[in-house]
Amino acid sequence: MAEFAYTPGQTIGPFLHLGLPYPGDGELVGAGHPQAVALHGTVYDGAGATVPDALVELWQPDASGRIARRAGSLRRDGSTFTGWGRCATDAVGRYAFTTVAPGPTGAGRAPFFAIVVFARGLLDRLFTRAYLPGGDTGADPLLAALPAGRRGTLICTAEHASGKPAYRFDIHLQGRDETVFLAYGGRR
Repeated sequence: MAEFAYTPGQTIGPFLHLGLPYPGDGELVGAGHPQAVALHGTVYDGAGATVPDALVELWQPDASGRIARRAGSLRRDGSTFTGWGRCATDAVGRYAFTTVAPGPTGAGRAPFFAIVVFARGLLDRLFTRAYLPGGDTGADPLLAALPAGRRGTLICTAEHASGKPAYRFDIHLQGRDETVFLAYGGRR
């Protein structure tokens, strides 16, 4: 009987671009909003190549630290903060959101963007956080629980784009600069 070599398992897709993006998906507020900031970055794979077919979701509180709890986050009017958005990466792995800087959700909590990543080769989504630079990150319980050398993977870089504040947050799925990812519900 002939013996065949094992081949690695294959995932199908993702075909995220077929049905998940929608008009205004990356605009949690319009660019003309008085508190508008940009959050942008690039998604990289384990070899350091950009990922052109990832989908990044953003969940966050408003500037006062309140979580938006109203229906209709898929509808965009340019001024109402929705607290949630979605952005597919472009051909060179970049994503971008127009939003407001989040406020802390409680005492001893540094302000952060909650980020979810979907991409090829992932059997499940990945959760991470993008903390604002200069916030009280030393007192944040999650950051304090991480080794000092890994905390930087969760801190945005402050920039300015078109006269508005901007934050850069690159996401590394694996490798030397791998972003810290979080487990929820007992999953590891």
